[in-house]
Amino acid sequence: MTGAAACLAGFEGIHVVIHGSSGCYYYPSTLIGAPLYGTFILENEVVFGSDNRLKEVIGDLSGKGGRIAVITTCVPAVMGEDISAILPGEDILLVDSPGFAGELETGYRAALLALAPKVDPKRKGVNIDGVSLSDPFFKGNIAEVTRLLRMAGVPVGTVFCRDWAEMAAHAAPLTIGTNTDFASGVGKFLGGTLGLPALRATFERLEGEFPDADASLVFDELDMQEERIVGACDRFLRRHTPPSVAIFAGAAYAGYAADMLKRYLDAEIRFVGTRNDPPAGRKTRYRQEKANDFGLVAERLRETAPDLVIGSAFEQPVCPDAAFVGIIPPLQDRVRLTYPPLAGTQGTLRFVEEILNTCMDRVKHRKAPGSPPVP
Repeated sequence: MTGAAACLAGFEGIHVVIHGSSGCYYYPSTLIGAPLYGTFILENEVVFGSDNRLKEVIGDLSGKGGRIAVITTCVPAVMGEDISAILPGEDILLVDSPGFAGELETGYRAALLALAPKVDPKRKGVNIDGVSLSDPFFKGNIAEVTRLLRMAGVPVGTVFCRDWAEMAAHAAPLTIGTNTDFASGVGKFLGGTLGLPALRATFERLEGEFPDADASLVFDELDMQEERIVGACDRFLRRHTPPSVAIFAGAAYAGYAADMLKRYLDAEIRFVGTRNDPPAGRKTRYRQEKANDFGLVAERLRETAPDLVIGSAFEQPVCPDAAFVGIIPPLQDRVRLTYPPLAGTQGTLRFVEEILNTCMDRVKHRKAPGSPPVP
């Protein structure tokens, strides 16, 4: 349900209605920070039906223009209501996405399937996909990938999912991604933008697809920024040992974090816990397991005892003495006013920068008078 809301609410011109209880409304509303509407089903409506409540909300929205999307939650699903028979018009999107249907990514895909985006062969440029309002880096990722495409002279097509609603029906034939956990499946996929090696390969393919493109400035930036990263990490390793790490995130971000830490810091990746199922056939050299249960997360953290934890506010309290970097919600106890990326060159720079600073701060804290010795 939350994934479906994050997908559809990203399009301007779609009014998203959460058909369920107040809790089903407030969780996605808080997480994605976009306007949503709710039916707020009450106890008596669970018994006698919620069709009048849904019709009332749709009626209030029908005069505002744009499309209406109704996302069903656990209550109407368990009740067995035929929501399609209640809806007054053919132009209303219906997404059956109760919480028990799967992870956030499952709802996101269900919403895209209902939206049914189309490729326009005449549309120039390349789509950007992998964008979800639930991702704390989505705004920064869009800005960073757009910047790199402009450097190469490649126009941006449709952004899935942060664009005008009508643009979903006029997507470009080619697509690059920021987070493969939220792949749109629209057009020919040319590659991702997480990490410098992936960026280089993707922009090499873009040059092959766009005869007028020139990615030389992008490649120059990749070379220059990788030199800076290697230099900073070498200086860190001259004074400190490589960190041991446990990572918890969606499969795409978790794999990116593990590869970057291994590549530049020779980190010991003790565990990678993914909140979703990794894509079929994806191989990994790390110990990896689906870990979307807090009991399992706590068990793996106590078992591996890492120096550094990558994850969310769920994992941070389990290892209070470890350095911590947040890359997946919920993220708490931090003021966040800017929109940093995780994709692109700036995303990699920021990620490595935060890792190094956090690890050095931990060492300073452990060396302070009265603190336990640094392991």
